[in-house]
Amino acid sequence: MSGGLRALFLAALAAILLAGCGSNPDRKQVPASDMYQSANRAMKQGQWQKAADRYNDLIQRYPFGHYTAQAQLELAYAQYKNQQPEFAILAANRFIKIYPTHQNVDYAYYIKGLANYDRDKGLLDSLVPHSVREHDQHNARQAFLDFSELAEKYPYSKYADDARERMEYLRDNLALYELGIAEFYLKRTAYVAAINRAEYVVENYQQTPSVSEALVVMIKGYRALGLEQLEQDVTRVLALNFPDHPFLRPEDQSEGFWGSIF
Repeated sequence: MSGGLRALFLAALAAILLAGCGSNPDRKQVPASDMYQSANRAMKQGQWQKAADRYNDLIQRYPFGHYTAQAQLELAYAQYKNQQPEFAILAANRFIKIYPTHQNVDYAYYIKGLANYDRDKGLLDSLVPHSVREHDQHNARQAFLDFSELAEKYPYSKYADDARERMEYLRDNLALYELGIAEFYLKRTAYVAAINRAEYVVENYQQTPSVSEALVVMIKGYRALGLEQLEQDVTRVLALNFPDHPFLRPEDQSEGFWGSIF
């Protein structure tokens, strides 16, 4: 192709490309503020997926814009409400990594906790305590860590009190879970394992209802192993802290769950 023909070809190609651009307006011409308001409207209407899509679109078009940080935070909430905990956690973590000193970073930690908390909440609320003990508590542990991090880093956050209340609920269930494992070992005569798990409950979940039952597991385990002194020591601890516990009444020791073991 001669130089003249090549020049004409390139000119024609440029004209075609320019015409194409003219018929497809630059997407960035939509102001970030308008995109943000559009996403917010979807959020207010409970259209979680639409809101998430619009926040995502804004972030992609304006990665360094004025509205980007808030859009990232709102995206995490929209995905949480849309029952997409994995995506919500990813969005919250991304916000924390990019904006560690943002004035609303405490909310990102809160969303992380909520996303893990609600994975099992509906199930746990419908279960009797014994069933809670048999249910895996991985998500509950992670939620507890998320809320704990929020409460420690931002003790005066407006979300801190709610985080602490949820931690208390989670702590009770985590204690029940560990106690259930101790009971499992005790029923199968794995006494050392039962004692170790019960000790873990006593040491790590103080002020929960499970502590008294964990002490009873330890007493039973020591009794089965013939460790009389240790049995008596733990019995004194039980009597000192839970003087009205039924296990301390001789007439009740042959009844119920504990009587079924021995």
